[in-house]
This record gives sequence, C-alpha cells and structure tokens, in this order.
Amino acid sequence: MIKSMTGFASLTRDDELATVTVTVKAVNHRFLDLQLRLPSSLAASESRVRALVQSRVSRGRVEITVSVQQRRASAVEVELNEPFLEALMPALERARQLRYVDGVIGAADLVRMPQALSIREKAEEASPSELSARVEDAIAAALDELDVMRVREGGYLKTDLDARRVRLGELFTQVAAAAEQGIVGLRARLLERVKELRADSLADEALVAQEIAKFVGRSDITEEVVRFRGHLEHWQVLSDSNEPCGRKLDFLLQEMNREVNTAGSKAEGPSVSEVIVALKADLEKMREQVQNVE
Repeated sequence: MIKSMTGFASLTRDDELATVTVTVKAVNHRFLDLQLRLPSSLAASESRVRALVQSRVSRGRVEITVSVQQRRASAVEVELNEPFLEALMPALERARQLRYVDGVIGAADLVRMPQALSIREKAEEASPSELSARVEDAIAAALDELDVMRVREGGYLKTDLDARRVRLGELFTQVAAAAEQGIVGLRARLLERVKELRADSLADEALVAQEIAKFVGRSDITEEVVRFRGHLEHWQVLSDSNEPCGRKLDFLLQEMNREVNTAGSKAEGPSVSEVIVALKADLEKMREQVQNVE
C-alpha cells in the first residue's frame, strides 16, 4: 500500500481526571525513528507507547509530545487535636470548681475552638494506572488521525506514480521497437560488408557469419525488455497490497534503472539514446517520490 511518511495530528482529551493533549508529527526517514516527549510521571508508559507506535508505523521520523494537566478533586479532612483537649480538660474542671463555668463541652464548643480541630482540604489525584490508560488511548486516537492523513497523501502519490509507471512501460516499448529497427539496419550493413569481403579470397565466410551473429546477439535487448516489464507488474502488485512497500519500490527502481542502462549500452538505432534519457528522467522523478512512501 502506498502511504505517505509525512503527516500531522493533534488532539485534546478532557475528562474528570485530567486534560491530555497529544501532538504527533511524522516526516521522511529511512527507518523508524521515534521521539517521545512524555511527562516524567508517565515514564512507566514509554515502552507500551513505543510498541503502540511500532504496530502502526513501519518507518519515518515520528515525534510524539504529550502534556497532562490533572484535575484535583477536593476533599475535606478534619483532625482532632487530642493533646490540646487532654490539656484543656483539667483546666475546665478547675474552672467549674471555682464556679467560673458550668455545664459540659459540646460539639458546638469544639468547633468554636480553632486549636481543637484542624480542618483542611485534601487534593485527590488520578492513580498512575488510570492516567496512563487515558494517555495511551489519546495517543492511539492521534495515531488514527495521523494515519488518515498519511493514507490521503499516499493516494496522491499513488496517482502520480501509477501514471509514471504507465509512461515507463510505453517508453520501454519505444526502446524495444527502436532497438529492433536498429538490429535490422545493423544486419543490413553487416551483410553489405560481407559482400565486400567475398572479394577477398582469404576471408573465411563461415567465420564472418559467426561474428555477425554474435554482434547482432549482443545488440538484442529481449531479456532486458522481459525483466523490465516484470518489474512494472511487480510494482503494481506491491502498490495495491496492504503492506508498507516504500523500501521494495525503491529497490525495484534500482533494478529498473539497471535494465535501462544495459538496454542503452546494447541497443542500436539513432532514436534509442533519446528514449533512454527520457526513461532515466522519469525513473529519477519516481525515485524522489518513493522517498515519501512508507
């Protein structure tokens, strides 16, 4: 499948525990180069995040940045100051004996004593496992968005590469036809030369005929034509499959370039060189495009 290596995705997940923001950037690279920027509190999640990305992306430089802002649920914590009350009780008992106070201490009295009770807010945060699960879900969703963009860009690449693949086939057909005409012309020139040699009594006609056959054989590019067309068919199979194919397409281009060079050195004919130049130009343009394919 032709899928672009470049893409961008960004999303924010908001819930009662935290606000999680994930940004993913992907650019061309020969292999998978993953750069993770996670909060230190999520260090334990790094191996799982790497495995998640590797299951979705086969190559490219991928940068993932995650920011987390936790929401803190407030809870009230009340603590009784027992040492204070233990010191207070004898003093109150003495005050009752001296008739300075009467009655007993009630709950309302305790609340009015700032030293008797400590009342404070207690912040409650999400557990590390809960937070990790939410972050990993957000990263998976961002990777889904990234994949949508890479598939869309890959569609544009495939349209362009398919058109160039068809053109390569047409150009190589022109090379084969030009080479065939060149062989016909070469054979005619060699036969003319043979007629001249017949005037030489020392010339061995059988040996001359063998040399002609060898020379014509060396100019035949049938094998190169067959292999080149096979590469074009293989290209179509790879680009239509569901597997990443960027490296394989790059290798095929190298093989096709080799066949073009061989055909150019072997083929005869005045128009062969012009078509070979056009073939090499299109192969180079395809090579540049394939550098963007995963």
